[in-house]
Amino acid sequence: MSRTVADLSDRRESVDWYLRRRARLLSIQTNETYAALALAAATLIALVWANTGHSYHAFWDTPASLALGPFSVELTLHGWVDEGLMAVFFFMVGLDVRRDLTLGELRLPGRALLPAAAAVGGLVVPVLVFLAIAGGTEGSHAWGAVISTDTAFAIGMLALVGPRRAPRLRLFLLTFAVIDDIGALLVLAVFYTSSLDLVALALAVAGLAGVWLLARRGVWRSPPYLVLGIAIWYALYRSGVHATLAGVLIALLMPVYNVRRDDANGAVEVAALYRQAPTPTAAMILREILAYAIPLNQRLSTVLPPYVNYIVVPLFALANAGVELSGEAVRAAASSRITWAVILGLVLGKLLGVTVGAAVVLRLVPGSRLPGLDLPRIMGLGALSGMGFTISLLVAGIALEDEAASDQARIGVLSASLLALALAATIFRLGDWLRPLPEGVGETLPRPVDTERDILFGTPGAPSVLVNYADVTYEDRWRLVEALWAIEPMITSGEVLLVMRHRVTGSDSLLAALALEAAYAQRQWTSFHDSLAALRGEVTEERITQTAREEGLDVDALLERVASAVDEPKVLRETLEVDGLTEEEGAPVVYLNGKRLHGVFNRWTLTEAIRGEGS
Repeated sequence: MSRTVADLSDRRESVDWYLRRRARLLSIQTNETYAALALAAATLIALVWANTGHSYHAFWDTPASLALGPFSVELTLHGWVDEGLMAVFFFMVGLDVRRDLTLGELRLPGRALLPAAAAVGGLVVPVLVFLAIAGGTEGSHAWGAVISTDTAFAIGMLALVGPRRAPRLRLFLLTFAVIDDIGALLVLAVFYTSSLDLVALALAVAGLAGVWLLARRGVWRSPPYLVLGIAIWYALYRSGVHATLAGVLIALLMPVYNVRRDDANGAVEVAALYRQAPTPTAAMILREILAYAIPLNQRLSTVLPPYVNYIVVPLFALANAGVELSGEAVRAAASSRITWAVILGLVLGKLLGVTVGAAVVLRLVPGSRLPGLDLPRIMGLGALSGMGFTISLLVAGIALEDEAASDQARIGVLSASLLALALAATIFRLGDWLRPLPEGVGETLPRPVDTERDILFGTPGAPSVLVNYADVTYEDRWRLVEALWAIEPMITSGEVLLVMRHRVTGSDSLLAALALEAAYAQRQWTSFHDSLAALRGEVTEERITQTAREEGLDVDALLERVASAVDEPKVLRETLEVDGLTEEEGAPVVYLNGKRLHGVFNRWTLTEAIRGEGS
């Protein structure tokens, strides 16, 4: 091994070690089950604290004022959590909503129809159940406590009690929860605002217009948005609208778009300059351009979850879940119409609303049926969505001024969350028993490797087999190819067999695929393939001829084989094997040892996946 190759190997090992350690830390910080457990732990601490002595309410009722000249905020510690910290929570929710509306499932009417119908049912039916029980009582105004699902709890618990072969179930719950959150926030803004200061509200609107202008002008640094965000929060606080709404309104205006190729390429160029002259100034510029390359919405969505999941939401639970559980209080709750209205509204209302809403769409729109999203699994999600918790506790505190009534509603919320979890687990288990899910479509390699006909790199019989289906005219094909060629040491050492298959999306990509098959027949595939990929989809017969000549292939033999279409059945068969498995046409589908890989594909993720399979 040459010194250069050895240095490259050592450098990659060092980088891989750092990325591995960082990935482990990130997986803990963003793990939804851990976040749900942190929330549950905070709830238990609050319950124990509230039932041992009198320090719980004394602590959270402590005044904590903040003043700067004529501007002041006078809240208790409990108020700072509910109106201050929770604004950050709603900001993160708003980022998810904006991203899903722009880039996610909600931008596709067909994909959004099923979760939208389920969410609407899950908003309306619980309110009807609540009012049927508590209507006409002093607690009837708290109907908003049964409309929202706690996304953090529900997603975390889905990982524990949900079926294992329903990958779309989590995405459905996320989409459903986003629509559910939109409804809950509208209810909070419209029905739980007592009085309005129109001047302060006008100032808040002016601040939001300023955020919109910053986004329109392409401002990508966060401090200007932070300054305006604080001003908007203060204006809403003074206006009488619940100040947490500032978070979601600002988030809906944050810039969001797919990462642009030119921005990514610019970051690569600056990284090369830093490598040539690694100075502090160059490092600072590289950091800035890397931040610039990622839209603000996506940047903040990556930074905020650990703080929200492990600080903001647990603190909210600590401040709001502390209810007295003495015998007298429990008996009062057990006989309270408010408690039962909350429990049945969340548990029964959510189950019925989500199930009926989804069932109507599944019945009337056959195209909405997707693998793993049948009625038994949707019923399980409907039950799980009864875990209202965060917004339910928030609304209970806002709507009910009487402390006893508020505690009864809180006991209802806590009880409903436990019952909803138990009911969801039961429904999921019954569904698996009575109507088990088939193996996930596309999750296993459609057919074994054919050493006679497949395009192979490496040694047949290698312990790891990586199969890649992709369109050579797909605009980002060259990025994936760069990652695949970067694992060449594992291929040449006999550790990995790389299999390249086709996924064509039109006449140009079919022409390119046939040319690649012809080049492989001449055993001159790699450089020819890279040259075609570098054309960024602009593949024509003239360019194929020119590229083949530049790479030293037998041009006449190549063109003759392409014209004969002898390889067309093979190419089309490979395309059909993975048809419909990704939203983007031509996007790669990768299998490792027969199992489909998901996520980001680069040298490190591929290397880690291969090593993980081998361990």
